[in-house]
Parts: sequence; structure tokens; C-alpha cells
Amino acid sequence: MATAPVMKEAPARSALLSADALSVTFPGRRGGPAARAVDGVDLEVGAGEIVALVGESGCGKTTLARALLGLVAPTAGRVVFAGEPLGYGARALKAYRRRVQLVLQDPSGSLNPRHTVYEAVAEGLRIHGRTQDEHGAVAQALARAGLRPPERFFLRYPHELSGGQRQRVVIAGALALRPELLVADEPVASLDASVRGEILSLLLSLRAELGLSALVVTHDLGLAWNIADRVAVMYLGRIVECGPVEEVLSSPRHPYTRALLSVLPESDGPPVVLAGEPPDPARVPGGCRFHARCQVLASGEADRAGVAHACRTRDLPVLPGAGPHAAACHWARER
Repeated sequence: MATAPVMKEAPARSALLSADALSVTFPGRRGGPAARAVDGVDLEVGAGEIVALVGESGCGKTTLARALLGLVAPTAGRVVFAGEPLGYGARALKAYRRRVQLVLQDPSGSLNPRHTVYEAVAEGLRIHGRTQDEHGAVAQALARAGLRPPERFFLRYPHELSGGQRQRVVIAGALALRPELLVADEPVASLDASVRGEILSLLLSLRAELGLSALVVTHDLGLAWNIADRVAVMYLGRIVECGPVEEVLSSPRHPYTRALLSVLPESDGPPVVLAGEPPDPARVPGGCRFHARCQVLASGEADRAGVAHACRTRDLPVLPGAGPHAAACHWARER
């Protein structure tokens, strides 16, 4: 397993952002059953903590992130920030988004090609009426994002920047409002490998310098190892394993996490090829929601452990949002 590029400091553990029994459903097609995109999730991000939310495409992690940002109203459950439930009125959401900022995957799509770097970073300040020292705030945000001297970038346009510089501009736009938490959706997926480490190191340095918390949404467990304090593995709308990153990724307990780790270059054994595609979120199977693709059940190990029937028929409880290493798996609980 790759080592972290920057030494991570132990963060404070008071909850800053939490999901409490959060569910998000979308209407089914042609009157069919509703799709359970997020299906009962407890998740916490502590003050000064970086949490990685990982899983394959379609597992619900982006919908969960959007719900935590207030971009999607939950069907059930609630989002709590700094001890207060999130309100969905225009004024409450505007105040919330000063404190929680989004960093998107594709910096080219995030930046208006007709706006200069200065205008891109100043946009949030203007929306929130924080223009008293706009020039100084833009310069400070760009410098903190690693674009120095900042004045050199003020009048440049996105097409004049490298991919890494564009992503730093997006991060600077988030930093301009001095948020307490960043939600980064695949923040390095569109960047060259040589630049990814720089952006990850930047996020870690921002945590060290500013006390920023972050929720990093990714399909890349290697990225999670390099940046996160804790990791939450999501499958079919629910967290199936969570805990300190070193424990989860060094000693995974859930067969799904083991399968994801098996395809990393650093993995010792052969890759685990999961059968079929993830089930339709409108038709979540009974029992463990992973059982139809589970290599432990298919190999007979679950039978030998005496849990095969439970795997197929008995649902598992929602994992707690924080705490020790835990997995929603009948087989793991018997080991």
C-alpha cells in the first residue's frame, strides 16, 4: 500500500457535519418503485478531519454529497452542521454555503471561460456580499491555493492555465469565503498523475494551516489512503464499512471493500472479479444488499461460517456515523 505524501496530524473529533439516518429517493420510471439512491446513512465529519467516501459509480456517493451540501432535500433523516439541523429556506442555505463549499471534479467545467481568474475567485464573495476587501481576499485565497504571486494570475483566463492551476483556482474560489468544510467530488480525477500529489498535499496543508475539514468523494482507494483520516465505503445507497483509514484499508472486513482493494497495483493477491452489475436501487435485494455479487458467499465460505442463510435473508443495521472500525456483513461479524 502506498504511503501518504504528507504526514497527517491527529484531528479533533467533535462532529462538524453529520448525516442522521439520511435517505434520498427519486421517483421511479413510469410509476415504478422509487430509486433508493441513499438508503439510511449515518456519517460524521469531525472538526479538522478528512473523511473519504468511496465506492464504484452509481453507489450513491455523489447523491449523498449533494444532500450534505443542501443541494438535494432528504426524503428522510436530517443533516446537522455545527450542532444545528440544516434548514432548507433560501436564507438558511445561503448562510450554510458560506461555511461549506464544494470543489468539483472538472475544473474546466467549473470555470467560466469568459471570466478571468480574479472574477472566478471573487464570484462567491460578491454573491455573499463580502466585497469590503475583495482584492485582498482574492489575493489571499489564490496564495493559499498555491498560486503565487497571486497578482500574476488575476487577469489570466482558464485556457491559459494548466489543469493543476485550474483546479487550484477552483479551490481558491472555495477558500475565499473562509469555509469550515470542503466537499471535494473526485478532486483529482481529471488531472495528470504528476499533478495529483500536489493537489492532495495542498488539501492536507489547508487542513494543517486553517483547520479545514473535508469530505472527499472518490472511487480511488489509493487516494483515500493518501489523504483521509477515516474512510466510509458505500454500496447501493448505504455505508457498508467505515473506520480509521489504516484499519479499513490494511484489514478490510467487508467482501466489497476487499474486492475494491484487490485491483490496486499494490495488492498482493489476484484481483477479485465481482459477478454482474450492482442491483437497481429501485429494487434493493433482501438480506445483505451485496449478497448477489459476494465472493465470500459464492465460494462457500459463508456456508462454512454458518451465515449463508442470513446473508440472503436478513438485513443489516445502519452503521454508526463515527467510532471504531465496523462492517455491515454477517460473515465479518462471525470472524
